[in-house]
Amino acid sequence: SGSPSACWYSVGQAVHDCYPASCLGDATFAYVGAFRAHVNVGFFLGAELADPAGLLEGTGKFVRHVKLRPEREFDSAALTRLIEAAYRDMRRLLETP
Repeated sequence: SGSPSACWYSVGQAVHDCYPASCLGDATFAYVGAFRAHVNVGFFLGAELADPAGLLEGTGKFVRHVKLRPEREFDSAALTRLIEAAYRDMRRLLETP
């Protein structure tokens, strides 16, 4: 809760399956994969995220990603909301006894 800048202090960096990732402690919640034609911003619990803008792609049991292409506009505010929600969900999961 609070402003986004107030909640990011505990986010760490890691490498997960050769991709840079964001984590809370040992729990990875998001990653970035750079490819020749696009960049994926992925969420390890993405299947559980609310996505009213319809940005998430994928059919896996847990992981979903947003595919960013240089020739296509995207909703940066909606992507920011997904990142913030993924952070909050992981934090809540870690705080649950």
